[in-house]
Amino acid sequence: MPKYLFMVNYTPEGVAGLKQEGGTSRREAVSKAFNAIGGSLESFYYAFGDVDAYVIGELPDNAACAAFALEVDAAGGATLETVVLLTPEELDAGRGKSSGYRPPGG
Repeated sequence: MPKYLFMVNYTPEGVAGLKQEGGTSRREAVSKAFNAIGGSLESFYYAFGDVDAYVIGELPDNAACAAFALEVDAAGGATLETVVLLTPEELDAGRGKSSGYRPPGG
């Protein structure tokens, strides 16, 4: 099952909700949302810096990932940047393939 990294930034409304409900409530909400679309939450960490939280989970496919991201963004409490994660084996499988790409001027 594909694995995704979501980099989360809370809006002011999201921060207010986080202060009211706590951090574990967000982890539980994300876990339930992932389960509802056939996936599972692997990890959820809050962080200092440019990103407020890092979430890693498995979802059945890109359509399920898009559904989750759209729901989060539409709710208005947070924005997401989504990264598709690859296993070392998937990278090895890609290593033997060629697209025929030619760089500019090459």
